[in-house]
Amino acid sequence: MELWVAFSILAAGAQTLRFAVQKVLAGGRLSPAAATWARFLWSWPLAAVLAFTYGAVSGAVWPDFTLGFFVYGFLGGTFQILATICTVTLFSMRAFAVGITFKKSEVILTALVGYLLLGDVVSGLGMTAIAIGLIGVLLLLDPPEGGSIFNRAAGLGILSGVLFAISAVTYRGATLALNTGDPVLTGGVTLAVVALWQTATLGIWLWWKEPGQIMETLGAWRQTSIVSVFSLIGSWSWFAAFSLMNAAFVFAVGQIELIFSLLMGALWFRESLKPRELLGMGVLTTSILAVAFLVGR
Repeated sequence: MELWVAFSILAAGAQTLRFAVQKVLAGGRLSPAAATWARFLWSWPLAAVLAFTYGAVSGAVWPDFTLGFFVYGFLGGTFQILATICTVTLFSMRAFAVGITFKKSEVILTALVGYLLLGDVVSGLGMTAIAIGLIGVLLLLDPPEGGSIFNRAAGLGILSGVLFAISAVTYRGATLALNTGDPVLTGGVTLAVVALWQTATLGIWLWWKEPGQIMETLGAWRQTSIVSVFSLIGSWSWFAAFSLMNAAFVFAVGQIELIFSLLMGALWFRESLKPRELLGMGVLTTSILAVAFLVGR
């Protein structure tokens, strides 16, 4: 197994667990923004300590920070905040696995964003596989109770995919600008800097708009620290993978999160899926597998 594939699978597993805990928090004491803040609050100092320790022990050369790194990193961090808020809000409207699948529209969009921002090219066969995924997304747009596809859940799901796609590509830009030659160090340093930015930015917004949520988040430190740990593992792995392979490949492999989310929804949240939703996820999963084999060929 190639190293970037292992990083992608590890990231997907950690991300599934993190979203599951955030779903619980958002359904209780914390607002979607506060549940998102919990993701960064405890992870950035831990990431900084671990990255510094790894660099010292491994003897890796500490990177030179460039303007491009900060621009790409801060843009990626901002888009990720917005995308995560959309996803956590979506969890209160649809089943856990369906929410994750809506979010997975990111893989369909990442190839386009990657080409526009970084020049990453996807082959014709890869684009065909991605187009098949659009069918799966459309099957998921209808709410299970019927009605128009033009509903808030569908809008939030697609919006989260767009924002996560932009975030992923700008994060890849940040890792390329850092250029340490060591994917583990690159991932850790990028995570520490970006998570600090996200903690400060979203913390200021909460202090301004939802000041009571800051104390609620701190008071729920047992749950929020779990979110941060899984976020640390997931984000570090994503960044390491981005430093080795373009975002379209990484997200193609990361779609294994769909399988993880199905298991999580059934075993933890006791959720059942309707035939239309299962069909939509099946079609989208077929597209994901095809992308994993065809992108770049």
